[in-house]
Amino acid sequence: MKLLRRRWVQVVLTGLGLALLLDLLFPVRTTMPYSTVVTASDSTIIHAFLSRDDKWRMYAETDEITPALRDAILFKEDKYFFYHPGINPISLVRAMGRNLLTGRRTSGASTITMQVVRLLEPRERTYSNKLIEFFRALQLEVHLSKAEILQLYLNLLPYGSNIEGIKSASLIYFGKPPKLLSLAELTTLTIIPNRPSSLRLGLRNERVRQERNRWLRRFQESGTFPSAAIDDALAEPLTAHRRAAPQQMPHLALRLARGQRDTPIIRTTIRPAVQATTEQLVQNYVNRVRAYNIHNAAVLVVDNQTMNVLAYVGSADFHNVFDGGQVDGVRAVRSPGSTLKPLLYGLAFDAGLITPKSKLNDVPTNFGAGSGSYEPENYDRRFNGPVTAEFALANSLNVPAVKLLRDVGTPILISTMQKAGFATVRQQAKDLGLSMILGGCGVTLEELTTLFAGFANGGGVRAVEYETRFRNQTAEPTALPILSPEAAFLVTNTLTQLTRPDLPNNFDNSYHLPRIAWKTGTSYGRRDAWSIGYNQRFTIGVWVGNFSGVGVPELSGANTATPLLFQLFNALDYNSPRGWFRPPTGGPDARLAMRQICPESGEVPGDSCAARAIDYYIMGVSANRRCSHQKMVFTDSAGRVSYCAHCLPERGAVRRTYPNLAPELMAYYGVKRIPYAAIPPHNPTCERLFGIGSEQNPLITSPNDGSEYFIDPKNPVEIQLACQAANDVGAVYWYVNDRLIRKAAPAEGVFIKPRPGVLKISCADDRGRHSDIRVVVKAE
Repeated sequence: MKLLRRRWVQVVLTGLGLALLLDLLFPVRTTMPYSTVVTASDSTIIHAFLSRDDKWRMYAETDEITPALRDAILFKEDKYFFYHPGINPISLVRAMGRNLLTGRRTSGASTITMQVVRLLEPRERTYSNKLIEFFRALQLEVHLSKAEILQLYLNLLPYGSNIEGIKSASLIYFGKPPKLLSLAELTTLTIIPNRPSSLRLGLRNERVRQERNRWLRRFQESGTFPSAAIDDALAEPLTAHRRAAPQQMPHLALRLARGQRDTPIIRTTIRPAVQATTEQLVQNYVNRVRAYNIHNAAVLVVDNQTMNVLAYVGSADFHNVFDGGQVDGVRAVRSPGSTLKPLLYGLAFDAGLITPKSKLNDVPTNFGAGSGSYEPENYDRRFNGPVTAEFALANSLNVPAVKLLRDVGTPILISTMQKAGFATVRQQAKDLGLSMILGGCGVTLEELTTLFAGFANGGGVRAVEYETRFRNQTAEPTALPILSPEAAFLVTNTLTQLTRPDLPNNFDNSYHLPRIAWKTGTSYGRRDAWSIGYNQRFTIGVWVGNFSGVGVPELSGANTATPLLFQLFNALDYNSPRGWFRPPTGGPDARLAMRQICPESGEVPGDSCAARAIDYYIMGVSANRRCSHQKMVFTDSAGRVSYCAHCLPERGAVRRTYPNLAPELMAYYGVKRIPYAAIPPHNPTCERLFGIGSEQNPLITSPNDGSEYFIDPKNPVEIQLACQAANDVGAVYWYVNDRLIRKAAPAEGVFIKPRPGVLKISCADDRGRHSDIRVVVKAE
């Protein structure tokens, strides 16, 4: 007896060892190439792709298998699914008996687990293959739970053509996910896999309905479902037909799926309601502006708190091949126009160069020398003279921005943009100059929207999120500070102003103006119109133009892109319950405060400053210079001659106050014939010679030092000589190669006809100060 028992133990152990060895040598394969499905934040499917083997095989998760679906499948296919180890011995014996009695196969004994094996590894139906199925079924039961096996079965069910799985069939034939199937619909989908060729939904619906009702009555007889539910299901008509798989948001879906083709479900942060509203507004808007030869637009909507992308519109119509609808406008590299100016002003605030009411001169200015010279002008081709920094930013003035970039430093702006994620700027860095602040670089709508969301988040930039982040994943990435909270608030406060030229010339838009901070931009040649805006909840980026790059005279950020931006904010966040941005003045680390300034200069008032104004400043950062907008000068009683300390008479001199204007501003006033109180000419009888090297030397503004000029010797063109001189200069003297050309007023233009060669051009004022430049003239 002991010997027999010992042999049985040996047999069992040997069998287990053999089974383990076979399991290791021939592992069961449960992975299948599923269709990649892109879902919105509420799990609705927005786009689906064919699997690698060109099947509609969508992955149904366990929570999508409803109790009713589970009960219907188990009643029809395997009532004892939860009780057998993958093989039902009773069903197996019963099937074998019937087959032997009839001499043919009349009954099968396949469990759901065994059917899964056949779906994973299709084989001919032979007795030897049946033994393999038995082994594979046992393997599945060992490695997977019952719920996982049932899920796998439902994901592989054949429904004819290239449709596999309950989820694919539910969406394609009924246009809804499995969770929303009625009893009649789910019964329909449980009977088709056994006869997918004869029971063709959409083609033989009447035959399918009859078979469905037959099984519904069997459910009723068995008590699987309540009689009332069965009666309703029997009365439900069958209108199923094949639909196209969801194909919404193709730009984003293609972008996400390109690197995740083996991922069955890509869960995005898109909110369907926000997406639908955005798409409709974009399409309607482009239809209206198409009359102006403007054919496309792109929009990105971001939640500022989470940085989740709520809406993504790459073009007005993806299927419009003629207008380049398949180009993704969110990722396309375009010229930013003036949209980078807020970042520059924020950097200048943080560098202590300016405060909102600091004065900047908006006058014609030539930057650089030689072939690299650069002379920008404003959008309206006008200049405004001295303006405040906040006015310059709100009105998007170009010359003050270029001057500010020169002071901040192009490398600082480039490195900040690289830190903020501007990929194209990183590639272009070595070739970028002052013109980048006016659009001379490449950016994308995604990068600009991310940047402006950083303004809304106190100067900290985080990359936008397209996919849902789960709690068990790593913590959210920390924001990279590109501006201080104080500078970010000053930028926001400026961009909120309504008195500005980029407010659309449209009463409807002005009447329904949302409370937002926004900045517009128009690229050179009117090829791109931008408008990026934000409030506390959302940041919305809008681009309007043509993907072909064709410019349109009517295209501008203010009148083309901003109306769409306002429509989007009014539709998505009208009467927002959230408040507005507050200055970061509370707390021990707060550095933003208010101070009195002189409105003439924006600096701390001096003794001669009569007026006062209030301005923000960053403590410990903003410059604390005393205002020097006025200069004390001694003159004669008539105010016709000025005196220095060397020639000041003992009697008769009068102390007067004159504006202390920069030479460039005096030149601008002279050209525009704007009257101002100029310092009288210096006493001609003064014997003192003012030293060379003084800071007030004349500044030669034309031509540029180091320039090369190509002329036709037979018909040479004239070159203008121009300078900026100090306020106390009455006359200047022009020299070419140390030869006097003529005497002129400081603001007067002098013209010469040069000969080929190197020219030394000198300008001396009546105070003895002078400057020299050299240019090269070549014959063509």
